[in-house]
Amino acid sequence: MRTLSILAATFLTMAGLANASDPLLGNWKTQNGETSEISRCGSGYCITAKTGQYAGRQIGTFSGKDDSYSGKITDPQTNRTYSGTLKVSGDSIKLTGCAMNVLCKSQTWTRR
Repeated sequence: MRTLSILAATFLTMAGLANASDPLLGNWKTQNGETSEISRCGSGYCITAKTGQYAGRQIGTFSGKDDSYSGKITDPQTNRTYSGTLKVSGDSIKLTGCAMNVLCKSQTWTRR
């Protein structure tokens, strides 16, 4: 039993370290105070609303590396999808969505 506990603790520690090396993964407080989660999906990342009216809904997909990502972001209120960029800076990310690469809006989210 003790060996099982040690193995479980080791696994959880390693999983935490793996996420720590990827600054994008985790829960983020959105501009309106809700929580969204960024997780791996395929070769990129997915954004899923975790709280609020749209909880459980995927609202974005991005790919990239280091601190710059590009992809698609969906406004859950209108169900419209826009070209998007995402930049990581410490414990915050800036998401920008653009219609026809002309009309753009940005939000800054902070790590929870």
